Order: sequence, then C-alpha cells, then structure tokens
Amino acid sequence: MKKLFCLLSVILSLLCSAESSAEVYSRAQISPAANYLSYPAMRAFIERMVQRGFDRNYLVQTFSRIRRDEKILSSAANPAEKKPWRNYRPIFLNETRIRSGVNFWNMHQQALQAATQRYGVPAEYIVAIIGVETLYGRNTGKYNVLRSLTTLAMDFPKRSAFYLSELEHYFQLIREEGLLNPMLLRGSYAGAMGLGQFISSSYRKFAIDFNGDGHRDLWNPEDAIGSVANYFYHHGWQRGADVAVPALLGRDIPGDLVSTDASKPRLLLPLLQQYGVQALGKINSTHVGLLELFGASGVEYWITGDNFYVITRYNHSPKYAMAVFQLAQEIKNRKNLQSINKKKGI
Repeated sequence: MKKLFCLLSVILSLLCSAESSAEVYSRAQISPAANYLSYPAMRAFIERMVQRGFDRNYLVQTFSRIRRDEKILSSAANPAEKKPWRNYRPIFLNETRIRSGVNFWNMHQQALQAATQRYGVPAEYIVAIIGVETLYGRNTGKYNVLRSLTTLAMDFPKRSAFYLSELEHYFQLIREEGLLNPMLLRGSYAGAMGLGQFISSSYRKFAIDFNGDGHRDLWNPEDAIGSVANYFYHHGWQRGADVAVPALLGRDIPGDLVSTDASKPRLLLPLLQQYGVQALGKINSTHVGLLELFGASGVEYWITGDNFYVITRYNHSPKYAMAVFQLAQEIKNRKNLQSINKKKGI
C-alpha cells in the first residue's frame, strides 16, 4: 500500500510538472502528428482572431486538421539565398528562363505595356520577377498555404512573429476575397501565392484587379503583372532610373563604402569616383551603393541604384535583386534581337 501511494505521488508530481510547463513549448517534445490546438500560441492566436470577428468553432475546426510539416521547416531553415552568388546565379540565369521570359512578354505584351505606362516599371523587370519566382507561372507552389503559415508560425521560432502576422493576414485575405475554404490555396513553403509569389500581407496591400474582372487573382497573368508593377511603385520605383552597373575598383577604398547586404543606397556617384571606382556603363540614380558579390570568376563589384534597393523590398537578398536585374537584361536583349530578326525576315 505504501509503495502504491509513493507511485501515485510520483505520477501526480509529474503531471503537475507537465501542466506547469505547458506554456513553454519545445518542438522536440511534440510529436509531428500533434494537434496545433494544444499549443498555447495557437490558443492565443484563436482568441485574437475571435476578437477580430472570426467564429471560434470555424477556427478550431480548421486548425484541428493542420499538422506540422517537417519539409516546410527544413526549407525555411535552408533558403536558396544562403548559397554564394556563383551558385545562386545559375539557378535563374539560364536559357530556359530567358527564352520563356521572351515568350511570356510576347504573350502578355499589352498588359505589360499598360503596367509600364501606369507605374513606370519597365516590362523586363516585371517579367523577370515572375520568371524568378515561378518560371512564369509553371511553379506557383504545391504547399497548402494554411499549413505552411501555421507550421512556420508555431514551429519556426526564428521568424514566428512574422509568420503569425502573415497567418492573421491570410484569414483576413480569404474573408475579403470571399473564399469559403481556407485549405484550398496552394503556394510556396513560405506561404507565398500566385505568379508573383505574394505573401498574405502583400496580397492584401498591393494585389490589384488589373484585368477588370472584379477579382484580384494573382494566378491570372494580367493581375500578376499589374500587381508586381504596383508593388514596385509603392516601394519607391523611380521612373527612368537605372538599377545597377558593373564596376572596377582602381585602389583600396574605405570598407564602410562596400556593402554585401541589401542596405539602402546612401552614396553619391562622384564620391565613389573620387576613390577610383569606375562604372562600366551608365548609372542614373539619385543615390548609389557599392555591392560586393562572390561570382564564378572571383569577386564582383556593382554600383547599385535606388531601383536596385526597391527590388530588394520584394526579397531582401542582394543576390535575389541581382538575379532579377541580370535576367531582365538578358530577356530584354533577347527580345530586341528577336524583333530585329523579325524585321529582317530571319
């Protein structure tokens, strides 16, 4: 009897300990099949959404079907932007994306012209964004957006606050767009959607109905084209300004003038020229920066402009912005050559 009492005391102690530590979540303690409704963070999220007018039963029933996705967590921990520029560049600068970009441009030329005229963003940059993001709509993502956002909000501590915010925006988005089933939408592992891969908050703020059918549908090429241009416009795209140009360094320059990240341009071109920096081409921009990348042939230097920084507002990696810039130039050059050959009857 005494042994039984001691055993019961130990069990009771363990139960109390587990209950007192319930608010401290560790992924290692939760089975992959665990229901997210058991997470304190999820319970707090549901309370917040109820205060915003969502039905509690609807939220509980929805999240009861969501399970953690380890592949999503692995992808989030190892994004392509971690690769050095020499390995990152070939992913996007290849014949398939260039040729398909010209085809996409030819197919949607009217919408691209309208977007450029309205927002001042050249067609090649709109096309390049869509090419980098989804190969012109061929790969808009296979992940359940709700599962992606929930997994990252609950189980990716490094950016949990960001993904909790995006999860809230997602529910507000589907309510605004009149979608009854939050499980239907598919996107990237990070919950980005459509040809331009807009996250939920960007979808709500910058997606537009560019074809006039009454819906903001980012899986529709025309709406995607207008929305990408609108995104750049609202992030400060300067009509007629340049993006970047390669540079040569004539001598040592102060280290604080060279950047390896997506910092906002703060220099004037004459200052760089005073330090012997030579622009290998035209760069028309109010402010400039000096970017260092490690390419296949060694260190590369680029003078970047305000519009380069605008591209990094789409993705905060300078390697991403450089891939968009270079792909845009390749597509533009190929399209121009195609037009010349067409005139010659080639």
